[in-house]
Amino acid sequence: MLYLILRWILNALGIMLVTYLIPGIAVTNFYTALVVALVLGILNALVRPILIFLTLPINILTLGLFTLVLNALILWFVSSVVKGFTVTGFGAAFWGALALWLIGWLTNALLKENL
Repeated sequence: MLYLILRWILNALGIMLVTYLIPGIAVTNFYTALVVALVLGILNALVRPILIFLTLPINILTLGLFTLVLNALILWFVSSVVKGFTVTGFGAAFWGALALWLIGWLTNALLKENL
């Protein structure tokens, strides 16, 4: 349980970091970043596998790079659901999703090393 809470907080901190790195992405406060991390985690766990399955032929043709487009669309969708979190366009969503993937990869590597 503590591991999940730690990951949730680290993802929220990553979202706050992305707002400073990527122009076009903004979050009002840390509480909103926590909500964004929660909604993004739920969508990535429940909706993303279905979308990947449905787009499997194009994903195979692009050697998996279409997954980045799906991640960007999910991030863009979250900005329309959560008040206080804005993503101005697909370009910002794409680079933001890429940055969030990199931050998530780094935090996973650090957490697995410490466990």
